[in-house]
Amino acid sequence: MKVVVVGGGASGCFASLLIAEKGHEVILLEKNEKLGKKLYITGKGRCNLTNAATGNAFLNNVVNNAKFIMSSEIRFNSADTRAYFENLGVPLKVERGERVFPISDKASDITRAMEKGLKELRVDVRLNTKVTSININDGQACGVTLEGGNVIDCDAVVVATGGITYKLTGSTGDGYKFAKAAGHKIIEPVGGLSAVLLNDKDLKNLSGLSLKNVVVKATSNGKLVYQSPIGEMLFTGQGISGPIVLSLSSYINRILPQNLVLSIDFKPALDEFALFQRITRDITELKSKQFSSLLSGLLPQALVDVFAKRLNILKTKKVNQLSHEEREALVKMLKNFTLDYKGLDDVDRAVITSGGVCVKEIKPKSMESKLVKRLYFIGEVLDVDALTGGFNLQIAFSTAAACASDF
Repeated sequence: MKVVVVGGGASGCFASLLIAEKGHEVILLEKNEKLGKKLYITGKGRCNLTNAATGNAFLNNVVNNAKFIMSSEIRFNSADTRAYFENLGVPLKVERGERVFPISDKASDITRAMEKGLKELRVDVRLNTKVTSININDGQACGVTLEGGNVIDCDAVVVATGGITYKLTGSTGDGYKFAKAAGHKIIEPVGGLSAVLLNDKDLKNLSGLSLKNVVVKATSNGKLVYQSPIGEMLFTGQGISGPIVLSLSSYINRILPQNLVLSIDFKPALDEFALFQRITRDITELKSKQFSSLLSGLLPQALVDVFAKRLNILKTKKVNQLSHEEREALVKMLKNFTLDYKGLDDVDRAVITSGGVCVKEIKPKSMESKLVKRLYFIGEVLDVDALTGGFNLQIAFSTAAACASDF
């Protein structure tokens, strides 16, 4: 069988390897000058290859369409991915959060290993080759047309073109165009794992302020949409970022900004009653000191002015003159510091794409289109995305393996 794989990123290279191992003729087409361009920047250049979590522990980190990805993840999970790459000659290590990296901390080792494997399996890799359309005849994929008009006939086409983030790596949404032309529905692609933009003018000067042991949450029409685990976040010149914010963004990226309220819990280890008691003790100890001293003991110094202004309490007011209502207001703000949500950062700066080919039209066990025979969609082009930590790359490998199992 002759198979054309469109896209030489993680999923495309991996599918090419697995299909070629079965003895099929594989042509891998990549429009960039080299393979795995986006892989070079994953994990800050270290390549967070996968996550050691499996089963429900893995699926709990999938934000959209975990049920769809379940069968492919069970059949080819992170343990299989690790074994495969170590067999390719890349020693791996597991770090905090079950993140898996090459021992060398070099993303290039992953790409080189796949390139070596492709060469040994005699996969026909064609760089600087752009596909303009998928050819379909009598309800079945039968080839591709290249820029310039040349046609490659084949028995099956695998679309592994990625999403729309990091356009300089070639992720320009080509796969959505191919899918639409084949009759597929596209769930609007948006950024996932993105920084969050805010309208709050009083927070503009907090750029660079890092917070630890806080919780962020989002509510829509009074209902909780997402509450992060206790973690770290960062104020930027335009909003907020950091690990728990990136996770938050993937849960709110399909909700209109005007329907969302974001907030920070600065003291997640204490409920309101315990926090009120702590503040009462602090006031007793501080006696006649100023309100700013009380705030300094509860918050980073950069937030003292912000809190005093929002609470409409003078910083010079003596703490023992604070009314019961003012103390309660402080507690509520520490537990529920609201943010005026503007939207997400530019999609091109998002870590991954959320949205893509509607999975209701894809067979979960093989990634074959339900609309066109022998047309497959794998990796980020699908409407499946997960949190940070190697989960998204594992989805690329699991879907590639599911596709390869059909050959």
